[in-house]
Amino acid sequence: MTDAQVLTQVEGAIVLAGAGKMGGAMLSGWLAQGLDASKVAVLEPFPSAEIEALAARGVRLNPAPQQVGAVATLVIALKPQMFREAGPQLRPFVGSSTLVVSIMAGITIAAIGEVCGGSVVRAMPNTPAAIGRGITAAVAAGKVSAAQRAVADALLRATGAVEWIGDETLMDAVTAVSGSGPAYVFLLAEELARAGVEAGLPADLAAKLARATVAGSGELLHRSELASATLRHNVTSPGGTTAAALEVLMGPDGMQPLLTRAVAAATRRSRELAK
Repeated sequence: MTDAQVLTQVEGAIVLAGAGKMGGAMLSGWLAQGLDASKVAVLEPFPSAEIEALAARGVRLNPAPQQVGAVATLVIALKPQMFREAGPQLRPFVGSSTLVVSIMAGITIAAIGEVCGGSVVRAMPNTPAAIGRGITAAVAAGKVSAAQRAVADALLRATGAVEWIGDETLMDAVTAVSGSGPAYVFLLAEELARAGVEAGLPADLAAKLARATVAGSGELLHRSELASATLRHNVTSPGGTTAAALEVLMGPDGMQPLLTRAVAAATRRSRELAK
């Protein structure tokens, strides 16, 4: 059964709480897969023009629980700092058989179940979801049925690949690597352009070269079956310019220890958000 078929066979409403960039990307993906807009309700106090346009196509915007009826799935795309305050307002949408899918960083399955109830799937997507190239890691609570997991998988896969894990304690590291990871790549492009300017390039040319290099290299990595280390070796001639740069980047103060510290800091922060 395809993801589209799974979604079209969902009995009951799909409620999306939080329609910012990530929630909005997910919603667009669901509708692009053929999900009936009238089956979706969006809870968003400050809807963007894009969300309001989707409401004109049949998506219900900010309905009361009694107007929604039976809710098959509640997808929570709130900022984690907002959950404790807004979470209790979501409970009336959750019945005994409702699947609850959370994409909030740091908020545990236990905390979500305590506040909202339902059968909980905790997931962490990333911003390339906006172009259908995201990667999401997900973990399900024990009482999530196979059918509910299939629905969660279809909802999450609308914006890219999905990897299921069995250990929720890994989610903080997942958040640090793939959830926050796009910012690290954007910083690479930013700093590569800055270094180009320092080397004498005009700022606009340095920015174009850096942006295209990072984007093109990412696409090559995506399409190639070779390991990233192999791709790196393939572009590095012994004694050449790339080798000279890599001696710096792979040195004792280079990228490996720096990224290790960065990912550790993000992992710690994800754990703190759960408290």
